[in-house]
Amino acid sequence: MLKHIRRIKSKIPAVKFHVAKKAAWWIMGILSAAALLLSGFFLGFRAGEMYPKTINITDLTNTSSGQPAAVNFGTFWQAWDVINKEYLNADKMNAQDKVYGAISGLINSLKDPYSVFLSPKDNAKFQEDIQGNFGGIGAEIGIRNNRIVIVAPLKDTPASRAGLRAGDTILKINSTSTEGMSIYEAVGLIRGPEESKVLLNIFREGWIAPQNFEITRDTIQVPTLDFTIKDGEIAYIQLYSFNANASYLFGDAAMKTLSGGAKGIILDLRDNPGGYLEVATDIAGWFLERNNLIVKEESKDGNSEEFKAVGNGLLAKIPVVVIINGGSASASEILAGALHDNRGIKLIGEKSFGKGTVQKLISLPDGSTVKLTIAHWVLPSGKILESGGLDPDIKVKMDEDDSLAKRDPQLDKALEIIKQEIGR
Repeated sequence: MLKHIRRIKSKIPAVKFHVAKKAAWWIMGILSAAALLLSGFFLGFRAGEMYPKTINITDLTNTSSGQPAAVNFGTFWQAWDVINKEYLNADKMNAQDKVYGAISGLINSLKDPYSVFLSPKDNAKFQEDIQGNFGGIGAEIGIRNNRIVIVAPLKDTPASRAGLRAGDTILKINSTSTEGMSIYEAVGLIRGPEESKVLLNIFREGWIAPQNFEITRDTIQVPTLDFTIKDGEIAYIQLYSFNANASYLFGDAAMKTLSGGAKGIILDLRDNPGGYLEVATDIAGWFLERNNLIVKEESKDGNSEEFKAVGNGLLAKIPVVVIINGGSASASEILAGALHDNRGIKLIGEKSFGKGTVQKLISLPDGSTVKLTIAHWVLPSGKILESGGLDPDIKVKMDEDDSLAKRDPQLDKALEIIKQEIGR
């Protein structure tokens, strides 16, 4: 009996071992299956890396032309494939339009308001606009904080007569929001047939709420220059644009200044949105000694081209003050900055716009165009223009009340300062 009991007791561990052995094989089986699944996943992942899915693009040509070797366009073509397969209206989409949309997105990724892509159709319209007559409101526009703003309303145009001012933000054009809109798109909406109307929703600093301006379009004649003699001995030259006529008209005003015996000059560059660099350098040549640096054009690789005074310098000894405001941009800022840096000429008024980059139009083989920022302007002092514009030496604000009352505190201050400089 004892032997039998011992025999039974001795068998108990064997039974336990037998059960444990079965459990172990069961667990090992699960682990093995999991391992196989994981290994299958990683093998499949590795195979996907080595042998990626091929997406056949049947509606395009030259899909790899100019592709950088270090860039993987796989995600782009996968998105293209998804659109073709899943998008509700895919059958109505033109493949080339999608390509142009992608290029526009590429340019937009630069986050540069002055770089833009024009498809062949848009480019043709752009060329027609700049070569022919068009109906518009007469305002230079730019971009700030992702919104369209008025850089400068031009003299005696629908924009100035309606009361638009430099710095006004255009929130809507008709019913279309301008948030994220390019300058080209905004121009296309603002322009239209003569005598037609455009509705601009405007916000101005100091206002509680935006206001609507309904403006009748007209053919725009860009003004150039006004000249008068103030108080018998002060030449007042108001330059509205650096257009093709400006060099000649400024030269005429300069000769009247000299022949009239003027002792001082007020150069008014308010609401002058710029124009040709060559015109700015020509005019600077009247005020500066030969070979004085006017501005440098500096590209991304650090290379620069210097533009120096090559004029007659006939106004170089005459005291000058310059009036600027938020509508003074581009060539205006180059001229004002060059006179300030080379001669210490005082700037009076308000901070300028800060448009200091150079754009180049690059034609593509299919008739489309890329307008691309390729360089920035650097003043003789080393200041880069687009980093905030020019600060006036003497700050004088001009508000709506001044405009309504026909007051000009900025010009009044300029007269005061130039009289001090000529000893009156």
